[in-house]
Amino acid sequence: MKVRDGLSTHLTVAQQYDHLVEKGAIKRDPAQERVVRELDLLVDRIREKRMARKSRALGWLFGKGKKTNEPITGLYIHGEVGRGKSMLMDLFYQIVPARAKRRVHFNVFMADVHDRIARHRQALKDGKTKETDPIPPVAAELAQEAWVLCFDEFTVTDIADAMILSRLFSSLFENGVVLIATSNVDPDDLYKDGLNRGLFLPFIKILKDHVKVLHLAADTDYRMEKLNRLPVYLTPLGPETERMMDQAWETVVNGREVRTETVTVMGRGIPVPRAAGDAARFSFAELCEAPLGARDYQALVERYKTLFIDDIPVMDLPQRNAAKRFILLVDTLYEARTRVVLSAAAAPDRLYIAKTGTESFEFARTASRLTEMQSEEWQETSAAAAAAG
Repeated sequence: MKVRDGLSTHLTVAQQYDHLVEKGAIKRDPAQERVVRELDLLVDRIREKRMARKSRALGWLFGKGKKTNEPITGLYIHGEVGRGKSMLMDLFYQIVPARAKRRVHFNVFMADVHDRIARHRQALKDGKTKETDPIPPVAAELAQEAWVLCFDEFTVTDIADAMILSRLFSSLFENGVVLIATSNVDPDDLYKDGLNRGLFLPFIKILKDHVKVLHLAADTDYRMEKLNRLPVYLTPLGPETERMMDQAWETVVNGREVRTETVTVMGRGIPVPRAAGDAARFSFAELCEAPLGARDYQALVERYKTLFIDDIPVMDLPQRNAAKRFILLVDTLYEARTRVVLSAAAAPDRLYIAKTGTESFEFARTASRLTEMQSEEWQETSAAAAAAG
């Protein structure tokens, strides 16, 4: 049995959960424990199916034992924000015995689906395929890559997504995909009041036919408790500030897998070096020394509710372009009420020291907003906005 970061990697979800309780990372919650039991049952079913597939492939048990083509019912875990849904799914994802598995934010998954559909249509136009319907081949490709599919923050707001979900997921389930999803809403409330919702309703039935719906009704909003204790603006730069930034990041990540992602804007990809759920972490250079603009920053705050920005330097005239981007970035964060955690070389009113140029005047607003972001009132409203995401 392997051990990583003090936690065995080949255990049950319940054992991992108990380990987190014992080390004080979480509090034991009966509502969470009910979900844990269901996740472990699902792990067992997936393990049985994987072993049966392997045995059948080797010809050892051909024609004997349980059928391996029986579909596995997945899980749809919904409840209010901050109740630990993503944390529990991550514990499941770490141990589920399937190599072809994928854990992804639902919006990122759908962006990938639309990209694949566009490529298929281009291939049809170029004469490289005769398949006029892109959904079946796209679904087959996705199922081949991952037959255990974990969605974080399952929600439907885009009509382009809504109109293809019934056919897409029918095909995914036909290809043997097992779905595990977390959401803030009951399946019956997905795409509520959305345009042409009647065309979307068949998807809800398909979904409920293939998942067991669990309501995680924990009493405590653990995420809000943690968010309200986070620092906002750390200075000066140095080992202690870096340690505090890392500690705050671990609090927000809350045991979830940290990975690189890409946010697509107008056909361009913005690399996200560290992301976990709806939180992302960048350096100042990655956000303000790269050729990014208003659309890019807006896309980031729409995708992530909490942003960490490391190593904001003191800027002078040679850094005026980076200062312009930083002004724009702070304006975007401010308007979106995005939760921020920043490390900087100096206090906000000392970050831009040039006395000439429009940036020297504009930066006064930026400094004021950075100062406001440190207030208790700001932290409460931005933490609430982050939790509502």
